[in-house]
Amino acid sequence: MADRVAWVTGGSRGVGAGAAVALGRAGWHVYVTARSSGQRRTSHLPGTIEDIARQVTQAGGTGVPVPCDHRDDQAVAAVADLIGAAHGRLDLLVNNVWAGYERLNAGAWPEWNAPMWEQPVELFDAMFGGGVRAHYVALARTARLLMASARGLVVTVSFAVPPAGQAGYGVAYGMAKTADDRLALAAALQLREHGVASVALHPGLVRTEGVLQFAEHLDLTGSQSPEGVGRAIAALAGDPAVLDLTGQALSVSELAGRYQLDVCS
Repeated sequence: MADRVAWVTGGSRGVGAGAAVALGRAGWHVYVTARSSGQRRTSHLPGTIEDIARQVTQAGGTGVPVPCDHRDDQAVAAVADLIGAAHGRLDLLVNNVWAGYERLNAGAWPEWNAPMWEQPVELFDAMFGGGVRAHYVALARTARLLMASARGLVVTVSFAVPPAGQAGYGVAYGMAKTADDRLALAAALQLREHGVASVALHPGLVRTEGVLQFAEHLDLTGSQSPEGVGRAIAALAGDPAVLDLTGQALSVSELAGRYQLDVCS
């Protein structure tokens, strides 16, 4: 897979960083985008696109950091143009960028668990503007590049909000993740005839930097690692029958069984 090209959005930390490094271990050329770059940090949490791109290269791939605010349509288009000019195609888009945890990562645990009428509308805006809409725009801007691939794939990182546990996730979060799942399905219907697969990916509880801040409130038994989730993405992208899975919402646990992976370490 040394010549295969991936773009991981929101790749400076968390699941995005894990996906980028796992793809690097599989020999991919990985473009890593996010706002955290150099001395410009969007959080007190560690991680920049340069850090992760170096790890991609150290793992055996080629990491390319590109600063990008995914709420800026022109910035997203510029990254797509950069990839197109360099490679003429994109084999994998990992639609991972997600601004919905910014307030939580800053310490707003009570706000996160409050009822919707006590949560600021900005929380909803972050989940949709810096999440769902950003996923839509990245896919729209790269669709033709994915069609130029021999086996294009877009993985939209989402989450399975259980109906019985909806109260623990909040209204805005449940709406955003449902919208991401619908994006993956609707896009699959249009992309399939062009040989491009589109799936939603449902990680379990992942030990990201943000999650580990609240470890005292969580049961981390059986939790997944960011790179473990990335291994599932890399295996999926390497599956010659991936088009058979298009339009589905796939859990990381399901993929771990399908490809015999360890996603916890």
